[in-house]
Amino acid sequence: MLSLAEETAAVAASTRAYTIAPAPLGEALNQFARQAGITLSVTPQQTAGVQSAGLQGQYSVEQGLAMLLGASGLQAVATDSGSYVVRSAETEALSLSATDIRSFTLGNALGSTEGYNASHSQIATKTSTALLETSQSVSVVTRQQMDDQGAQTVAQAMRYTPGVLTNPYGATHRYDYVAMRGFNDGAVDNIYLDGLKSMGDSGTFSTMQVDPYFLERVDILKGPSSVLYGRSSPGGLVALTSKKPLYTPYHQIQATVGTQGQRGVGFDFSGPVDDDKRIAYRLIGLADKSDTQFDHAEEKRYVISPTVSIDFSEDTSLTLQAYLQHDPEGGYHGGVPADGALHKRNGRRISEHFFDGEPDVDGYSRDQKSFSYQFEHRINDVFTARQNFRYQDSKVNIDQIYSYGWTTPTSNQLNRYYTGGDERLHAFIIDNMLQADVFTGSAKHTLLLGADYQRRKTVVDWTSGAVAPLDAFDPAYGNDAIDYYSPTSYLRRLEQTGVYAQDLIEWDQWRFSLGLRHDWVTTSDENRIAEAARPQGTEIEDKRTKTTGRAGVLYLFENGIAPYLSYSQSFNPNSYSDSAGNPLAPTDGTQLEAGLKYQPPGTDNLFTASVFHIEQENLASKLPQENFYRPVGAVRSQGLELEAHLQLTDNFKLLGSYTLTDIEYSKSMPSTLSTPGNVIDNKSNSPTQAPKHMASLWGDYAFDSGALDGLRVGGGVRYVGYSWADAENTMKVPSYTLFDASVGYDLGKVGLKGVDVRVNANNLTNESYVASCASLSFCYMGEERNVNATVSYQF
Repeated sequence: MLSLAEETAAVAASTRAYTIAPAPLGEALNQFARQAGITLSVTPQQTAGVQSAGLQGQYSVEQGLAMLLGASGLQAVATDSGSYVVRSAETEALSLSATDIRSFTLGNALGSTEGYNASHSQIATKTSTALLETSQSVSVVTRQQMDDQGAQTVAQAMRYTPGVLTNPYGATHRYDYVAMRGFNDGAVDNIYLDGLKSMGDSGTFSTMQVDPYFLERVDILKGPSSVLYGRSSPGGLVALTSKKPLYTPYHQIQATVGTQGQRGVGFDFSGPVDDDKRIAYRLIGLADKSDTQFDHAEEKRYVISPTVSIDFSEDTSLTLQAYLQHDPEGGYHGGVPADGALHKRNGRRISEHFFDGEPDVDGYSRDQKSFSYQFEHRINDVFTARQNFRYQDSKVNIDQIYSYGWTTPTSNQLNRYYTGGDERLHAFIIDNMLQADVFTGSAKHTLLLGADYQRRKTVVDWTSGAVAPLDAFDPAYGNDAIDYYSPTSYLRRLEQTGVYAQDLIEWDQWRFSLGLRHDWVTTSDENRIAEAARPQGTEIEDKRTKTTGRAGVLYLFENGIAPYLSYSQSFNPNSYSDSAGNPLAPTDGTQLEAGLKYQPPGTDNLFTASVFHIEQENLASKLPQENFYRPVGAVRSQGLELEAHLQLTDNFKLLGSYTLTDIEYSKSMPSTLSTPGNVIDNKSNSPTQAPKHMASLWGDYAFDSGALDGLRVGGGVRYVGYSWADAENTMKVPSYTLFDASVGYDLGKVGLKGVDVRVNANNLTNESYVASCASLSFCYMGEERNVNATVSYQF
């Protein structure tokens, strides 16, 4: 068995024919490294704004790199491990920081994140893998895309991603709800940060949220993914990557003002700490406030995040992070009946500004903090060890009065219900990985062995009660007396241990992916207050084990076409209990996916088409006014997703997507609803909040000459097809089309160096629409037009 360095040396000594078209230098180097079969490390800062004339003909690795780099002032230097590092030709003695190289190689390899086109991702394999060579559907939202589109939340950042419904609960910003491939699994089970699962509790109000200002990119993996991550949703997962320290000085401050009383300020400072550039820091802060589109509801947020990266040697690095967030006001989170939202009731329609609570009662506050680290050590030319860890802590207090249907068939009065919560969550998660890069004959193996452990404890104290009705069309607030029910208090625990193995095989132009994982999961629910059916201290415990796998195959043609086929599994233990307090069975998911990817040679443009078939068993559902869940059988989701990321010219970027999702209950368990004897069988019906068709298009053009030099203009359109408002599929939520726009200008062109201004408008035509309905009693108003102006200064 040859080591990676020995095999790379053999490759470097040989010559081969290359066909690389003229392109930005970063893209040309990426294409060369893939064709040559080498590992090449370079930062986006080195290649920014540099063009390459391409490469045609027969060359060795060293000759090809020299030709591509040309007169750029850069040169490629071989390392002891057999890989190559790009450095400045004038200052060869001053080596590039290993942390610069390492973070770039692991995060996006040679894929410059300038623009919208990332070329590599870790989300599907926990190693840096080219998107073109990944046998599963992966989308990436870059930092520039988030900025250009003015994303205010993580969910908004994914508005132009196929297969993702980002606003199932309308204009609320309290949680990042993301429905993927038809599965709406709330705001916990599919969000990850820096490779580790968000440890919020999906059965409570304790859901973590990260502000997009603190993120470098968002990666979206479609379909089941338990083989590397354990418990997860079958629809897919969203991986957030936070901003990391830079080894060149960077300082930015920004201010934002907008409609709905939005105003905020932020700062982002980074750079090296020592002369040797072994230690770097990053300090990011944000303060933001908005009145929201709903009456009597505000949002407030204060966040600070310090990060330090330490490069102990060329083989060992450590990044320490903290994230401290205080949300004293959490805005609005509620729904209204379909009768009055989707169509008129008694000749009137409920306003998109309607607030169904009580101004003197309603409130939501969240304090969350996390402390984490990412450690990496290269043992030798073959083995690299990594360990990621995060501790999370949160405190949530909620008082909310919300409506749940009309008092009589003809009245304008809404029934109202009060819920109160005082929650404390403590959790930690650790992931240990050992990667080995070896060759067996002509096949290259990237082996990954891992073991992860997570633990979560949530203490919840809940109160509830009845409140006087409210007129939905002429609300008169102040009748806020609460008829309290018996309180409840629980201690909820979760513990998961998982071991996994993965082998990524490159053999000629074939790419194989094999993975296997086994999990041990324990959940428990202990009541802290005596109840009618459960004495105080009664604990209900559920222990489960599960083995999941994944297999994929892809063939990479020389012309950039790559067909693939994959199979993957997921499972998710239910933290939910039925009306008797017994835990529900875990959900299980399986997916078969086939697709075709195309990346024109010499570019980072990527076209993807994928078809999928997902089966999920043991689904659970809950009526909003109940405190228990019900089994609702099985769901089958299948469909088609198309996506294109294009850099048409140096100035023009384009994104396009189309989604077809055909989802239905394939097996149902009749469920007794709130009305005794009302039993439904939903087999062959479609779940709510699952539109069949979605499409989007976004373009951005930057002028770089003439009178318009420095001006940037962007625009997009988003279409969401109809969905069903009830499980019986008797009423439709109409489709809607939204338009977005952005205008930016570099004020450095008129003498204000480092100053940039950007204006973003979402729902430009102020379309009034219902985003979706969870039932006929709960429909969610869509986000009205909002316009924000951001001024930033970089120095």
